[in-house]
Amino acid sequence: MLNQFSRTQLVFGKDAMDILAASRVAVFGIGGVGGYTVEALARSGIGKLDLIDDDKVCLTNINRQIFATRKTVGKYKVDVAEERIHEINPDCEVRTYKTFYMPDTKDEFDFTEYDYIVDAIDTVKGKLELVMNAKEANTPIISSMGAGNKVNAAAFEVADIYQTSVCPLARVMRYECRKRGIKKLKVVYSKEMPIRPVEDMAISCRQHCICPPGTARKCTHRRDIPGSTAFVPSVAGLIVAGEVIKDLINFDRGNR
Repeated sequence: MLNQFSRTQLVFGKDAMDILAASRVAVFGIGGVGGYTVEALARSGIGKLDLIDDDKVCLTNINRQIFATRKTVGKYKVDVAEERIHEINPDCEVRTYKTFYMPDTKDEFDFTEYDYIVDAIDTVKGKLELVMNAKEANTPIISSMGAGNKVNAAAFEVADIYQTSVCPLARVMRYECRKRGIKKLKVVYSKEMPIRPVEDMAISCRQHCICPPGTARKCTHRRDIPGSTAFVPSVAGLIVAGEVIKDLINFDRGNR
């Protein structure tokens, strides 16, 4: 029967669509990369999505985050994402967690119930905790490396963490994964050298934060507030989603 996923079914087949509809995917981090991952997963027919992010939409997110608009500024990202998912697929089961994922919040999640985990958060400590918990639960995971301060959307690659180069975040993750005995980790990363962001206090969150009072601010704690574009994080997020979909259905173009 014709439905919103019919064109996808023409590519993958009905059996694959049934697998996607029965799959539960957790996306940690609903920002520039994670937001587009969620969007593509919802439009691909994933039947159960867990969204984890404690942040609210900021005016400065609008340049790159798919759930960020003038209308959604000040709202929790996971709430905005849930509403949009249900506009795409009313049958999708969505669970939201207004949680900043770190070692002290890991017990809120049962990693064995996920069919796939997406790491789209930007703290090394949180990323490593996610990877360790996914490996312990024997649940597939894919991690996004750095997408900020870059302008070449064509430079992204899918690789094992130990095959990466150039990316500063990937370098740190390689070192930390090796220390922890993690033998492999699928990542999306870019070989493009990051650009040093301009220090312009006239447009800096440090001087002109417009978030509501009491909002926890993580961006202003950084040495440099990263620059970003509309077209780099989005590409990384879509690549991540594509890998999740293909892995879940064990897609092999040669044996289609």
